[in-house]
Amino acid sequence: MRIALFATCLADAMFPRAAIATVSLLERLGHQVVFPDRQTCCGQMHVNTGYLTEATGLVRHHVQVFEQAGCDAVVAPSGSCVGSVRHQHAMVARRAGDEDLAARAEAVAARTYELSEFLVDVLGLGDVGAYYPHTVTYHPTCHSLRMLRVGDKPLGLLRQVRGMTLVELGEAESCCGFGGTFAIKNADTSTAMLADKMAHVIDTGAEVCTAGDSSCLMHIGGGLSRIRSGVTTVHLAEILASTETAGVHA
Repeated sequence: MRIALFATCLADAMFPRAAIATVSLLERLGHQVVFPDRQTCCGQMHVNTGYLTEATGLVRHHVQVFEQAGCDAVVAPSGSCVGSVRHQHAMVARRAGDEDLAARAEAVAARTYELSEFLVDVLGLGDVGAYYPHTVTYHPTCHSLRMLRVGDKPLGLLRQVRGMTLVELGEAESCCGFGGTFAIKNADTSTAMLADKMAHVIDTGAEVCTAGDSSCLMHIGGGLSRIRSGVTTVHLAEILASTETAGVHA
């Protein structure tokens, strides 16, 4: 299968290992991965803060780039960004009065997947041949859980990772408090939510907290680092891409 990588802004600017791991994993599974190098922000930040008019150009550009990629599927290591493509792009186009763009956005969205749902729902996989000898807990991010409804697909994949001990996270479905600009505009509330999430992570005794969104991991990881908890954060894609021969990192 020919797959286009939708890397996301955060991976491009701050956490490239998540995008690199996505490519490594998909190629190891026998698929051709291409990177459309004209891709930019999908416009989620603009939509979420009310700048729908300004987001229209970004939506149009995103649609053009991934139409021209000529791929069977578009895969991203981010439930948040895939949620935007699926649930916001056509809406933004329609609000701008561009029904043609809305239809094209829906066509691109229909073949756009978050990594875990692509592996399970499209490729039909459970065991991807990963090896990761660490104790790990999983945080289900809000967008993947509530917008994409990926359910326990990430957990199913993690349970098949060799050498790994997966421990349950208390109050797992509670938000970590990031929420993009929410963490800035409502800093006190965000900090309180983060403190609860960190306490639950630490209570697991895990070495590593993983999730499918770098944004949430940035928030949780920053908090865990500041209190010198000894717990690190690693993107789900990095764990699934790890093998015994390639080595692991945490």
